Amino acid sequence: MPKKRSGGGLTTTQQAAKFLGVAALSGAVLAGIALPAAGALGLAAKGTVEGFDEIPSNLKTPPLSQRTTILDSEGGAIATVYSRDRTVVPLKDISPYMQAAIIAIEDSRFYEHGAIDLKGILRAMNRNVQTGGTAQGASTLTQQYVKNVFVEEAGDDQEKVAQATEQTIGRKVRELKYAIQVEEELGKKKILENYLNITFFGQQAYGVEAASQRYFSKRAKDLEVGEAALLAGIVQSPTRYDPVNDTEEATKRRNIVLTRMAATKAISQAEAEKAIAAPIKLKVSKPKNGCITAVSGSGFFCDYVRKTILTDPAFGKTEEERTKLWNLGGLTIRTTLDPRAQKATNEAATAKVSKADKFAASVVQVQPGSGKILAMGQSRPYGLDQKQNETVLNLGVSNKMGGSTYGFQVGSTFKPFTAAAALEKGISPAQTFSSGWKLSVPESSYRTCDGAPAGNQNWDLQNELESEVGTWDMTSALGKSINTYFALLEQKAGLCETLTMAKNVGYERGDGKEILERPAATLGSVDSTPLSMASAYATFANRGTYCTPVAIESIKDPQGKKLPVPKTSCSRAMSEKTADTINQMLKGVVEDGTGTRAGLSDRDNAGKTGTTNDRKDAWFVGYTPNLSTAVWVGDDVGEKSSMYNVTIGGQYYAKVCGGCLPGPIWRIAMTGALNASETPSFNPIAVPRGKEKEDKDEEGDGDGDRDRGGDRGGDGDREDNKPGRGDRTPGIQLPPGLIGGGGDGGQEGGGRSGP
Repeated sequence: MPKKRSGGGLTTTQQAAKFLGVAALSGAVLAGIALPAAGALGLAAKGTVEGFDEIPSNLKTPPLSQRTTILDSEGGAIATVYSRDRTVVPLKDISPYMQAAIIAIEDSRFYEHGAIDLKGILRAMNRNVQTGGTAQGASTLTQQYVKNVFVEEAGDDQEKVAQATEQTIGRKVRELKYAIQVEEELGKKKILENYLNITFFGQQAYGVEAASQRYFSKRAKDLEVGEAALLAGIVQSPTRYDPVNDTEEATKRRNIVLTRMAATKAISQAEAEKAIAAPIKLKVSKPKNGCITAVSGSGFFCDYVRKTILTDPAFGKTEEERTKLWNLGGLTIRTTLDPRAQKATNEAATAKVSKADKFAASVVQVQPGSGKILAMGQSRPYGLDQKQNETVLNLGVSNKMGGSTYGFQVGSTFKPFTAAAALEKGISPAQTFSSGWKLSVPESSYRTCDGAPAGNQNWDLQNELESEVGTWDMTSALGKSINTYFALLEQKAGLCETLTMAKNVGYERGDGKEILERPAATLGSVDSTPLSMASAYATFANRGTYCTPVAIESIKDPQGKKLPVPKTSCSRAMSEKTADTINQMLKGVVEDGTGTRAGLSDRDNAGKTGTTNDRKDAWFVGYTPNLSTAVWVGDDVGEKSSMYNVTIGGQYYAKVCGGCLPGPIWRIAMTGALNASETPSFNPIAVPRGKEKEDKDEEGDGDGDRDRGGDRGGDGDREDNKPGRGDRTPGIQLPPGLIGGGGDGGQEGGGRSGP
């Protein structure tokens, strides 16, 4: 019988069994452990561990969470994102010193024992009995690897992490059984490789490659003996032995590792002494994680890519599947972002609007024909520090994709959709309408798509200036942005047809809800986003074919396998003739209409201004045959302030208009993004004109598009009467009553509209 120790009152067998966390192990279990002299402890004695055989025999090793790299269209890195900073590398790319160091300090008999180390158990047990505590453990690298697998699988679920590390019989028995399996299936070299890739080394670094980069800014394969010993020493207690925060403790621990390496003949005594005498020399690389670190001002675009993966069914049927894919990482995501366009967009967004201004600017660029989002920029930088005027609210996109609650009313930039619907119905561009400054139209004369009257009252609206009285055809009405004309044109073309055309070109509300069938829609009463507007106008540039916007070109998993990504879907929204006609008419807007300050002199270009009621939103949306850009300027913090007598970007404006602020911003963005050698032209077409009486812009601001047209409906198409702003933090609901009036913004209810 084994002797009792005087201090503990337990037999050696019981002490060993207690160390293992089990009452006894069967001979069948020990046979799989490959331990010499197992019988010496009597562990093959009576009894089995209850439930041992019920533990699943296969350890399901989850893929390791790694860094994801987001690239622009040319392959340049935009950002690195991860839930765990890790780069998996093969054993051949890990310094031999590192391999030797981790074995020396954690499991010096690694190549001699099976899944558990009996001699190590005896040594640790004796030491612990002598000290009366638990000074030493005896888990092998294999057992530690198994535990780390459970921790990795738990992810950020703290309850599961606790279960994976709890000091219970069940956990240790489960760990032991899987260790046996791992030893049999993987072999020593693969176990060592896996261990070095999964282990936490502190400072947010998982795996030896990330740790080597973090502490020494070098590859793991280039680690020298002292550096390897330092990293190996961290593993036991990443906080205590953190060399960044406690050099003294880290040095002591490193020297212990070096001494062990010499004792195990991994290095010579002379090498150990030389390394011990050398001070720790760190070259720390601070972790850069997330879209907040994105280069070239591409944080908003980066976040849009993240949102795409988290919301698009192409990346998983459920939200849980998509989140798991994103958190697992290890992806290489090549995006549609064009570096030149992004640079131009950033410059344009900040050229005339400062980050500290009360008002903000958003610029989005889309490629006609492909749907590729080329750039997203804002006057406020991407970030979390509101004191520095940073924001993570993407003013360019819908609420679902990280934007404001509703988006922003688009004003007269909606009018080309009405014109396109009219042309598709066979109405000639020469169609003229005569009106005074004001107009009152029965709502019942407009029909919804189910044939019902659009209302039972009169819709009262007016033009921007009292002088805007006369007769206009479609071309001049677009150029001067005549509200009364488009109210009558929508009546003739059909409310349903107008809204259907808007949907066909990709016009969407910022909150994702259906567009209310109200007559004031033609004056831009419905909230939308710069991305939606840039994509919609790209339809005109693409001669009538709409292509859904996309931000991702390709994705590769950690093994280099391509994953399916959402592709653009193109559909014909109007005939080529209709699109060509719209292009010619909108050329007039930038040549001699409300958008002259936006026009490009070296190529065909077209666009439309828009300014909502009380000048609360100002737009310019325009395009060339190969680039579509939308610019919005307004209040992004929820106050819905008017832009009268304001200073923006250091310049005073008596009244902001779509042509005088968003227009010049658009010009800067387009000029910088376009290649001077590529100047495609619109398809030439003769646009018939009608007999008209010209109106005059008496105020001389070159922008008569502010839609003073409302619909007696309070907050217009907002059936829930909520304001359409977000705060600088997505999802914040603002108090009602901050928004009123109608306008080029077409807020249905103010009875006014303008540039």
